[in-house]
Amino acid sequence: MMDNIDFSQSEQYTLSIRLGAEGFAYSVFRPSEDPAVTCSSYATNEALSLTANLKRMFREVECLSLPYRRVNVLMAGRRVTLMPLELFEDEQAETVFYYNFQRMENERVQYNILHQSNIVALFGMEGSACSFLTEQRPAVRFYAQTTPLIEYFTYKSRLGNNRKMYVNLWEEEMEVYVYERSRLQTSNTFPCRETSDQVYYALYLWKLQGLDQERDELHLAGGTSEKREALLAQLKRYIRQVFVLTPADNLDLQTITLCE
Repeated sequence: MMDNIDFSQSEQYTLSIRLGAEGFAYSVFRPSEDPAVTCSSYATNEALSLTANLKRMFREVECLSLPYRRVNVLMAGRRVTLMPLELFEDEQAETVFYYNFQRMENERVQYNILHQSNIVALFGMEGSACSFLTEQRPAVRFYAQTTPLIEYFTYKSRLGNNRKMYVNLWEEEMEVYVYERSRLQTSNTFPCRETSDQVYYALYLWKLQGLDQERDELHLAGGTSEKREALLAQLKRYIRQVFVLTPADNLDLQTITLCE
């Protein structure tokens, strides 16, 4: 998928890499190009550690070694917690994070300040992976995979005067975010892969948050087009305004430039 990119201009581009249990993915953002973002996936070896898979990817994917204007790394996973910006103190980041999660060996606590949302996302990363990436790219910036999604949904939720739910699908789980006029009301992750389970959890949170079946909106992203269409058809039986976001694929990699 990267064959049509002129990598002689790479110093003008942004490289973003997502690390996750479902595999790795990377994208190249080219300003003033159409499409501006080109994404590709990389299959990891489950027998190897995160860092070992990273080293393998950097050896095998030639474009990762080129110079870029900026390099972002997104960490997918459930070891992330959100807190209001006004309550955050950076020297307390580890204390707050490990109040919610059990300590893990060789973990480094990172955080992102989400300026559009007035939220801080604290997340854990394998320390050796951070060290390797910093050696490769000294100016690398680390993000929780949820950070660009929250910032993008915050921006989108300002349109109109109704409440909005955003559902982002993965192979083994779904993330759900609920907004009221650009204010994040709740976020949750549910382990599920079948459409019936996705419908159940979406409607459960819809009812729990008191959203209106006629007036409020539900937006879908992620997964395959077939999965999205199947979920769309089922949800439209209960909710009038259900839509598929554009872009719907690799939304985190598509929107990470909002965090620059």
